[in-house]
Amino acid sequence: MAERRMLSKKIFQSRKFLMMPFEAQALYTHLILSSDDDGVVEAFPIVRMIGAKEDSLGLLVVKKFILPLNDDMVYFITDFEEQNKIRADRVQPSRYRELLLEKTGLVVEGKRVTSQKKYIDGQVTDKCLTDDGQVTDKCPHSIGKDSIGKDSIVESRSANDDEKNLIFKKLKEAFGEMSVNGTMVEEVERLLQQYGQELVVLALDKTILNAGKSLRYTMSILQRWDSQGLRTAEQIRVADEEYERKKSNKTQVDPYGNIPSWSNLRPENQKEPEPEMSDEEYERRLKEFLASE
Repeated sequence: MAERRMLSKKIFQSRKFLMMPFEAQALYTHLILSSDDDGVVEAFPIVRMIGAKEDSLGLLVVKKFILPLNDDMVYFITDFEEQNKIRADRVQPSRYRELLLEKTGLVVEGKRVTSQKKYIDGQVTDKCLTDDGQVTDKCPHSIGKDSIGKDSIVESRSANDDEKNLIFKKLKEAFGEMSVNGTMVEEVERLLQQYGQELVVLALDKTILNAGKSLRYTMSILQRWDSQGLRTAEQIRVADEEYERKKSNKTQVDPYGNIPSWSNLRPENQKEPEPEMSDEEYERRLKEFLASE
């Protein structure tokens, strides 16, 4: 296994990388330095060695810098091939190569694994390779029978990634990118399994609208819907419309509803004020009153 590793400025100076906490950046660097020639690394000793939190590891997974291969904290550096081009005659295959091929859909090219191959009738020819085993761009492109159905690592997970990207976007919008960590991602995964993506996304939208401060607020929304028997977005929409209708009717209730019906404070019990008496009328009535005495 090579003792040196290359680091790409394209990766390390990208916004996605620089927006991560320093601990996650440092962890990613150490993972690359400790990876084997296939880009596979055992993360547990690295996490312990630098004192990193597993939340940082989870963030790297969410950001797609690494891909988990099993439950023993073995990961694949997704951009390893872009950053490190190792000569074919110097590659030492990873002890996890079979697992890597199974989980990622990568293909074996000579002694290396790669996500891209140059095909002529389904085969890589010697004319397509340089002296050090690198594939050139001089070969005509055609899809052979062996390549049908083999997707790249990105393509093989595209549908899954679209869903996760939407959830991650909502989480960042609701709580801020720096607040999204491994623990939060694990909790969201549990919510997705329990309630489904449609309701989780809808609950995150409600959280954003109402300025909820934590994932607990989102969970409380989902639990309330569940207790009310609301299982689909349509049922929730109808329930919301009914709530708004009742709320609107409540504001139109008689403002004197708490005042007894006999009270003079109610408008219908108030008498019209008598018109003001003129001076002439006052003197006439006074004379009539004195005369009657």
